[in-house]
Amino acid sequence: MSTTESTSSYDNLENMSVKDLLNNMNKEDQTVPLAVKKSLPQIETLIEHIVPRMAEGGRLFYIGAGTSGRLGILDASECPPTYGVPHDRVIGIIAGGDQAIRKAVENAEDDTDQAWPDIQSFGFNPKDTVIGIAASGTTPYVIGGVKKAREKGLLTGCVTCNEGSPLGKAAEFPVEVVVGPEFVTGSTRMKSGTAQKLVLNMISTSVMIKLGKVKGNKMVDMQLSNKKLVDRGTKMIMDVTGLPAERANELLMQYGSVRAAVEAYHKSS
Repeated sequence: MSTTESTSSYDNLENMSVKDLLNNMNKEDQTVPLAVKKSLPQIETLIEHIVPRMAEGGRLFYIGAGTSGRLGILDASECPPTYGVPHDRVIGIIAGGDQAIRKAVENAEDDTDQAWPDIQSFGFNPKDTVIGIAASGTTPYVIGGVKKAREKGLLTGCVTCNEGSPLGKAAEFPVEVVVGPEFVTGSTRMKSGTAQKLVLNMISTSVMIKLGKVKGNKMVDMQLSNKKLVDRGTKMIMDVTGLPAERANELLMQYGSVRAAVEAYHKSS
């Protein structure tokens, strides 16, 4: 039996008090970062191979089903506003299409052949990377997509929570984060989902930093999509230039990004 399907270390959950439920779930959650730590060398290797390909125009695809697919879409959707990259640089694809984000699509994850057409609907780039996300490592949709991408010469990785899974064997650079049995047996949206979220955070953030989307520790290319972000950008410019708030805000509004505003300021100084 796979680790993700193994029986919970806890039983008679329905008889626990809410306090005990929370304490025990929290106890289990604390093991997740330690499991991720053990996988850091795998994560590092994958990232080191992604960066040069994206620097040459390649894209990053996440493919998954259910919770795993939703986590990939979440990570991909946050890259444009955070780092100012186009929406087609990091792409999340879920089995069953966008309708599956909110409602499960019956049998979608069992289709071995559908992931590749879903990827190819965005066109083909030999520098692309495909990362399959599946806690079990056995999802046919994800395995099929990763295998086909690898056959076509794309870089392939995966994020799974079982060792030696079919997905791990299909991917060139697997990341295996073994978090152990779930609090509710088989409920991989819990510890496994948390582990996947942490790994995806690491992948996208490290890649964007290495692609020059962060200066110092600031998101200098973030989109100014609301007042909070405009205020944040204004403060960034103030910190770098020493300008008063009003002038920093004027520069930000004029040039549209922290990076462009700061570069314009230094050119005129």
